[in-house]
Amino acid sequence: MGKALEGVRVLDMTHVQSGPTCTQILAWFGADVIKIEKPGEGDPTRGQLRDVPGADSLYFTMLNSNKRGMTLNPKTEAGKKIFAQLIEKCDVMVENYAPGAIDRMGFPWEKIQQINPRMIYASVKGFGPGPFEDCKVYENVAQCTGGAASTTGDIDGFPTVTGAQIGDSGTGIHLVAGILAALFQREKSGKGQRVTVAMQDAVLNLCRVKLRDQQRLARTGVLKEYPQYPNGTFGAAVPRAGNSSGGGHPGWIVRCKGWQADPDAYEYVIVQAQAFPALAKIIGHAEWLEDPEFNTPEARLAKLDFVFAEIEKWTMTLTKMEVMAALNAVNVPCGPILSMREIGEEPALRKTGTVVEVDHPTRGKYITVGNPIKLSDSPSDVQRSPLLGEHTDQILTTILGLKEDEIQAARQQGAI
Repeated sequence: MGKALEGVRVLDMTHVQSGPTCTQILAWFGADVIKIEKPGEGDPTRGQLRDVPGADSLYFTMLNSNKRGMTLNPKTEAGKKIFAQLIEKCDVMVENYAPGAIDRMGFPWEKIQQINPRMIYASVKGFGPGPFEDCKVYENVAQCTGGAASTTGDIDGFPTVTGAQIGDSGTGIHLVAGILAALFQREKSGKGQRVTVAMQDAVLNLCRVKLRDQQRLARTGVLKEYPQYPNGTFGAAVPRAGNSSGGGHPGWIVRCKGWQADPDAYEYVIVQAQAFPALAKIIGHAEWLEDPEFNTPEARLAKLDFVFAEIEKWTMTLTKMEVMAALNAVNVPCGPILSMREIGEEPALRKTGTVVEVDHPTRGKYITVGNPIKLSDSPSDVQRSPLLGEHTDQILTTILGLKEDEIQAARQQGAI
């Protein structure tokens, strides 16, 4: 069985997280991804947050699986020539350098198109065109400028960034969608095109319900499903709402048995209108169903603090997994707060290949995430990340057809 992207060759000019997330997914789908790194240095994450002395960090290995690794300095004469040949032989080029960096290497989009009119050139940027387009952006900057931080956090607390990398990895996944669309269009047009995703735009796309709420707030002055209603006041912008659900049904995090010692002994419980009778009965409040103070969602709005406190009295008698089992049995939506340790050890995630164990020559065994996108006819397997420059000679000889003396000359120039 062939892989979905077999035969697609990707020139991977990415580093750190947003770009490598994108090219790693393309590699999992079967593309031949050639990661270009600076001779002698490599991707800065190889040495960042190291836990095994002298070995590539987990930061690097977990973002660069299934790729071939090659060193190249396109600023040298020989390097420039090799880079142009690679552009000619590849279908997609992906980069997430600072604005204008590839242009300064002597390869603006116009020149790339001349070398290879079928090339799809994909970039992650911090911002789209506008006042900030030349600014450098990192994960948390994107979360702040895309609207996530202002709408996340305790009700009266600081804006908060999330532990999910919605700026970096989120943008990388959006870029994959753009690349696949451009590859599909190329089947009809025969031409490549430019694909760009700004991190601010990707974060905003992931925050669209908050933009929805901004417009509702402007029209009505209140957001009934937020904890601020009916007990507090609203300002001009969508507020932070703690752990409230953000949907039409109220949700909150409640403590479970063992919470005093375990920072993750909690459950998220949603008071869904249609499941309320079952929830009321299971927590020992069947009388609520006859009580007009409690038996409609509108009546409960003013008393949600009390309702969740009563739910919590019940959840504190059970572990989070027991709570999940009991509530699922009566169709009440809920979920345990799973720690990274629990997720890493979860057999079901190992079975689906969402969490995989990989062996690495210098670091040994480690676990990483596998492809979250499952294709029935193109299963993904996770191979280890390349060592610095591991496939340089192989790529130069098999793809570019360079002879041994040409490779030696390029090496003497410091091009590879």
